[in-house]
Amino acid sequence: MNKGVYLALFSIALAQGVKIPIHYFKKKEWRPELFWGTGGMPSSHSAGVSTLTTYIALQRGLPTVDFALSLVYGLIVMYDAQGVRRQTGDLTLKVNSMNDLIEKIQKDESVEFKEEKPKKLKEMLGHEPEEVIGGALLGVLVGILGHKCTKKNRKIPKFTLRF
Repeated sequence: MNKGVYLALFSIALAQGVKIPIHYFKKKEWRPELFWGTGGMPSSHSAGVSTLTTYIALQRGLPTVDFALSLVYGLIVMYDAQGVRRQTGDLTLKVNSMNDLIEKIQKDESVEFKEEKPKKLKEMLGHEPEEVIGGALLGVLVGILGHKCTKKNRKIPKFTLRF
């Protein structure tokens, strides 16, 4: 494996770990199991792909195929993290609540209907746009720091042309 992969994996783990104290400060609830969960601030998807893209940009340069592939792949991952996956989580919550209602009806329990104002559902699978941006910023920071740390130890081979 190369250093870009190691940095991206480190960034993903760091983003997952940071979710625990952020959740604690928001909700005053300590939940270490969030390390293994999906969703939340910051997005580990965004952090990982942003770290790799930043590292490639600094190591290989912007006008390279490596950077172009990583950038396009990263944008797709971030779009998916906040779009499709979040909508899937919202839909799952709605289906689950319908299942509860159907079970009550099948048990001949009286079901009281009351109109509720639509409320924002908490997503479980995906990310809010600010969580994706937070992950991307974390990833860029890790990518820059990783590049600086590896730059000192990197030896550039010298090539000579022989005719």
